[in-house]
Parts: sequence; C-alpha cells; structure tokens
Amino acid sequence: METGDQHFDILVLPEINLILVASVIEPLRAANRIAGRELYRWTLHSPDGGTIETKSGIPVPVAGAFRPGRETDPLFVLASYNWKRHATRELKFQLSQTARHRSLIAGIEAGSFILADTSLLDGFSATTHWEDFEDFSRTYPQIDTVRERFVIDRKRITTGGSLPTLDLMLELIRRAHGYSLALEVSRLFIYEQERTRADLLQMPSVGNMRILDARVQAAVKLMEDTVEAPLSLARLAKRSGVSARRLQHLFREIMGVAPHEHYLALRLNAARRKVIETRASFADIATETGFNSASAFSRSYRSSFSESPSGTRRRLKTKAISAG
Repeated sequence: METGDQHFDILVLPEINLILVASVIEPLRAANRIAGRELYRWTLHSPDGGTIETKSGIPVPVAGAFRPGRETDPLFVLASYNWKRHATRELKFQLSQTARHRSLIAGIEAGSFILADTSLLDGFSATTHWEDFEDFSRTYPQIDTVRERFVIDRKRITTGGSLPTLDLMLELIRRAHGYSLALEVSRLFIYEQERTRADLLQMPSVGNMRILDARVQAAVKLMEDTVEAPLSLARLAKRSGVSARRLQHLFREIMGVAPHEHYLALRLNAARRKVIETRASFADIATETGFNSASAFSRSYRSSFSESPSGTRRRLKTKAISAG
C-alpha cells in the first residue's frame, strides 16, 4: 500500500480562510511526522506570486505565481470569499490547460465554483459548502451536485468546507498508506476531556465518519484502554451493551472497517510510537501492545507499515546521522 512520496500543487486565492489552508496541509505534515519519513510534499502558489492575505489577517507566503506547464501532480484550488473577483479569465485559462495533464484536480470549498465555472466539473459529481449548495446546483445543472462532505469522482475532488476538507485529506492518506496511519493522523486533531453522558453527541471525526453511536464510542474507548491486553469481540460487545454481530455491523457502517481492524490499527500505532520513541526491545513492545510474540508483532508491523520494526529504527538512525 505504501507508495513513493506524493507532491501536491496548491493554488491559494486571496480572501481565503486560514483554517482551510491548514485543513489541507496539516494532515500531510502530521502523516510525515508519524511515519518518520517524507510521504508528502507540497508547493503553494498564488495567482500573481504575492503573499496571500487571509480573512484572519495572517499572511500565507507562497513559492511563486501559478504558471503551470505540463505538470502531472495533483492540483488543489483553494478559495473562500469573493471567488469571482479573483478567478480571472487568465486564471481560468491556466486551469483549463493544466487540467489536461493533471492526475487530479480538487476544488476546495469555493474552489468548486472555480472548477465549475471553468467547465472542469461537467459530467462529474461534486459538492460545495452547504450555504452555497442551492446556488451551485442551480447555476451548473450539467454537474451532478450531491449533499456530501466531500466527493471524489475519478479525476475530480470537491469539498464542502474546512472540516470536510480535513476529512478528505484523511481519506486520501488512508487510500495511499492504510487505515492505521489515517487513524493516527485523525487522533492528533482530536481534543477530548473526560466525557460524561451529556457529551455523547460531541464526537471526534475519524476520517469522514463521525462516531454518533454511543455503543461504538464505548467499544472504541474500551479498545483504547486495553491495547496491552486486547479483549475478544464478544467481551467488547457485551461491555458496550450490544451483541457481537450488531457491533460488527455498526463498525462497518460507521467506521468503515471491522472492529478487529480498528483494534489492530490502535495497537500497531502504539507499537510504532514505542519503536520510534523508546529503546525498548521488540519483544517488550510486542507484549505491551497485545501481541503473542515478537515474530507475530513483526509480521503485523511489516504488513501495515511496509518495513520491519528494526527497519524503522535503522532508517531513523541513518537519517539522524545524516542530519548531524
């Protein structure tokens, strides 16, 4: 599942929301940090090469003006307010030309309007911010407009706002590098205090899924608390107040994976942190994350992360020596 490093071109239009830019970049940065390698790179552009002034007054520096040639890397077009003012005839011509070569083009929030206005969404399914949905669908009847947080349709992507964009990036990470990495990235953006029953509807996002079922939430919390000694599905289900079969169904429906897949991802992510951050033996790490043996741990680790635990440490040691 691991692929080579991926580069994104990011075109940022003026009057952007700062959080929208962060929603694209921060999951990629986090994935690099967690993986301990450069899985993702990105280059920011503005229409004229000038620093972008965000609506919050915090400037976003860019590498230069958007002057595409025959690049094939994915292109993300980010826009928030007054997109018509900034989507000049020249910019739309550039987008139309570069679309011939790009592996995909994403319209992020109001960026979906710019792609639609350039006829780059004709015949595709797409979405946009909920406040603009009716206007978008009425203005562009040739586009199959759907009420989703984000839409991936062949070589086109559209999102409905900042948090849906974060969900999109987690989904792209999952598709490229697996559920374990996407889960760990998502957990970096979750702020949780001790919950009471009144908090049950204030759930974190995991990819594009929101845990709105108290029974699934209870099972996930149990998994997080029992990484060292994993519970059987039957015990998880009983303590979560549901049958094992029903829990399987709920996990598939809400989380998109089976309970054992989520459980294993939690344990492997805990193990990878220990591999990277401690000098503990692999046998001890295996025990501390619920594996029967170091060999079983090593097999699961390699299957998920495309390298052995010793390979991770060796690579990071080499990187540290080179940096020194």
